[in-house]
Amino acid sequence: MTTPLTPPPRKDPQKRTVSPTQPPGMRSRASLGLSAAAAEGRFALQACAECGKVQYPPRDACSGCLSTDLPWRDVSPSGTLLAETTIRTSVNLYFRERAPWRTGSVQLDAGPVILCHVHNDCDRNGRVVIWNRLDRSGQAVLLAVPEERTPVMEDDPQLRAMTSDPKHRRALITDARNPNAPALAAALKQAGASMIFVAEAESWRPYPGRKALEGIGGIEFLQMDVTDTSSVQRMAGEYGGKTDILINNARFIRPGGALARGDVAFARDEMEVNYLGLLRLAQAFGPAMCGRAADGVNSAVAWVNILSAWSLSNNAEFGCFSASNAAAYSLSQNLRAEFRPSGLRVMNVFTGPTEDSWFQPVPPPKVTPQAIARSVIGGLRDGLEDVWCGDVAKDMHERFLQNPKILEREMTGGGQG
Repeated sequence: MTTPLTPPPRKDPQKRTVSPTQPPGMRSRASLGLSAAAAEGRFALQACAECGKVQYPPRDACSGCLSTDLPWRDVSPSGTLLAETTIRTSVNLYFRERAPWRTGSVQLDAGPVILCHVHNDCDRNGRVVIWNRLDRSGQAVLLAVPEERTPVMEDDPQLRAMTSDPKHRRALITDARNPNAPALAAALKQAGASMIFVAEAESWRPYPGRKALEGIGGIEFLQMDVTDTSSVQRMAGEYGGKTDILINNARFIRPGGALARGDVAFARDEMEVNYLGLLRLAQAFGPAMCGRAADGVNSAVAWVNILSAWSLSNNAEFGCFSASNAAAYSLSQNLRAEFRPSGLRVMNVFTGPTEDSWFQPVPPPKVTPQAIARSVIGGLRDGLEDVWCGDVAKDMHERFLQNPKILEREMTGGGQG
C-alpha cells in the first residue's frame, strides 16, 4: 500500500540542489496522438476506420487490415493486470534516481495488451484503470491504478512524479486583487499546500478580497506589480527559490475592439498585464523554478496561466482583450518549450466570461471564482497541460477542434451572429 507522504524537513542551504533529469523523451510521430490526449487527461487509442480494431502501440498501419486510416478515439480505460515486476536499477539516470519502479502488462477490455507503469496499490491479477498522463519530458505514459480509490493513493511516488499535486508545496498567486484570488488560495490550502504567497500591487489601496484572503490563514502577502520589472525581479530574488507552483491570475480587461477605442491606452495596459506581465514573471521566476524541478517532495512542478477562451478566437466585443490573451497563449507555448528540459510543466486554464463586473453585460453562463479554483486544483492533480473551465470555454474548444474558420466566423458575426 502507498505510504502517506510526510512534510519535507527544512532544507539544508549548504547542500547542493539535485539537478533535474528526464525520462526518455523520444517518441514516433504516430504516438503524439497519445500525448495530445494525455495533455487533456483523456485515454485515447488508435481505432481502425475500416475494421474497427483498436491499436496499441501507436502505428502507421492497422495490424489487422493494413489500413492507414487510424483516427484516435477515447476508449474504455479498464482492464486486468496480467503480470508485474519491480525495477530496482536502470541504466537511465531518471529511473535510477527514483527506483524501485513498478511496471507490468494489462489486458484492456478494449482489446490490446499494453505495457505500463503500475501504482503500488494495484493487486496482482486485479482489475485496474489506465490513466494516460504526461511524464516530466512532456510525453504520454500509461499508469495502471486500482479501480477503487485507496487511501492516500495520490502519494504514490510514480503518480506524484507525473502530476503537480499541491500537497506539501508552496504556491504563488500573482494578483491578490483578482476576484478569483480568495477562491484559489482557499482551494490550495484545502489541497494541502504548505504555504501560499499572494502578490499585491499598490497594497495601500483597499480591495474587497483582502479580508477574505486574511481569513484563510497560512498566507503571506508580497508587494509585487507584474507591470513593474524591478518589482517582479526583487520578489523573484527572494521567493523564486521558494515557489513550487506559480499561478498567474493577473488580468486587465476593458470592453471594446480596435475601432471602438479612441486611442491605445487601454490596449497598452492589457498588453502590459496580460502579455508582458507573463513575460516578466517568466524571466524572473522561471530560472529558479527550473533549477528546483527535482528538489524532493516540494520540488517546483507547475506554472499555471489563467487565460480567456477568447485567446483561441477573437470576441469582437472584447477584441483588444482577446488579442492580449492570444499573445499570452502563444507565449505560454514558448514557455513549454523552454521549461521542458527541466520538467517544469506549463498548464493553461481557459475560462469563459467570469462572474464579475466587467462581464456584467454578457449573458450567462458565466464562470465563478470557485469553478476556476476547482479547475486549477484538478488540473494540477491530474498533471494536465490544458484545462477548459465553464460551458463557454468547453464549447469553444470543441468547435475549434472541428473547424477553426467556422468558429472565427461565428465569433466575429460573419454569418450575422
